[in-house]
Amino acid sequence: MIIEPPSFPQTDSARSVLDLAVIGGGASGIFTALRYAEMAAGKRVAVFEKSPHFLQKVRISGGGRCNVTHACFDPRRLAENYPRGSRELRAAFHQWQPSDTIEWFGRFGVELKTEADGRMFPVTDSSETIIDCFLDRAREFQIPLYPKRPLTGIERLENENFLLRFEGLAEPVEARSVCVAAGSLKNSPLLEQLKKLEQTIVPLVPSLFAFNVNDARISDLAGVSHPKVSVRRDGPHPARQGPLLITHRGFSGPAVLRLSAWEARALAETNHHFSFVIDWLPDCSFEEIDGRFADDRKHQGAKLIKNTPISPIPRRLWERIVLSCEIGDVTWGQISKPAMRRLKEELKSAKFQAEGKTTNKDEFVTAGGIERHAIDFKTMESRLVKGLYFAGECIDMDGITGGFNFQAAWTTAHLAAVAISKRSA
Repeated sequence: MIIEPPSFPQTDSARSVLDLAVIGGGASGIFTALRYAEMAAGKRVAVFEKSPHFLQKVRISGGGRCNVTHACFDPRRLAENYPRGSRELRAAFHQWQPSDTIEWFGRFGVELKTEADGRMFPVTDSSETIIDCFLDRAREFQIPLYPKRPLTGIERLENENFLLRFEGLAEPVEARSVCVAAGSLKNSPLLEQLKKLEQTIVPLVPSLFAFNVNDARISDLAGVSHPKVSVRRDGPHPARQGPLLITHRGFSGPAVLRLSAWEARALAETNHHFSFVIDWLPDCSFEEIDGRFADDRKHQGAKLIKNTPISPIPRRLWERIVLSCEIGDVTWGQISKPAMRRLKEELKSAKFQAEGKTTNKDEFVTAGGIERHAIDFKTMESRLVKGLYFAGECIDMDGITGGFNFQAAWTTAHLAAVAISKRSA
């Protein structure tokens, strides 16, 4: 749904001035416009999107279900899920957190459900439910949405308003306030415009990506998942836990995506070629595995090791782990101590080599963007340019997978809208 915008007057003297121009028609941009319209009745706000479609990441997130937020209602604990921006968001979450998000959607008949891992989705399991809610509200508030209108120029006028030029619009647009909510700034022409306003940009690197791995231990196992592993970069580095998925190209799943987020800059420095270690049984100590081995030797001595997987390791993966230790068709009663030692080491510290990364282009998340220190996180206003605000992923702020990035979008959009509405009063 596209809301046709009004035409702008052609002469400077009669130019119609927007109270707020939102740059970006994604989650944070549309939510900024909606919250502003709710709080600033009668004020003029419009949204300008560079692509033909609005809310594209909302549409594809969570496999088309839209992971709206996460069921964590303690601002301190919630903020711990952000490799970059944790300190600033902890205070921001006291102003708008998942309970507020749930309540806002509930007001418009959108009910959310919580899954076992804390992720929250609409009960319809369809991202279209969220999109329809947003666009219905935009229509209700008569907010014009401009598709295919990338920003090509921005300058400050003597009256401290902004003059904005967009591709596809013959005349510039004047606005009292501007909120940049353009998502990832990777390869964005906006970067040059923001630099002209002396905004500091933290270098952009990928986050939330899968690891490309070519290894016989996982060949032909695409689709096999493990409910809980621990993954760390090789060396004395922190580990991240969660489910793991073997793909045609290597490894994905929450554990891998979390590690990619926390180690985003370090992994970028290696050009995404690095060693990493998987603990297939993070809840079992070496001693507990020794006990399990002893029990299997005593009670299942005649059974082949490759046919008796240790839960929760999937059978096909267990077979590959056993074969990688050169155990073959050996029973528990026949296994040698060196072979048991190799198996134990492979279970607790299997080393792999990543040879690049894989990301879904449309779901690309970046570390980097507008420097956080250049933004007042109480208002989301630039500390350098009065009247210029930021929301969402364009800021050097990102969370791990699980609905955290959307929650940061809702929170920063709300804060920006509140501050701009006060400025417009």
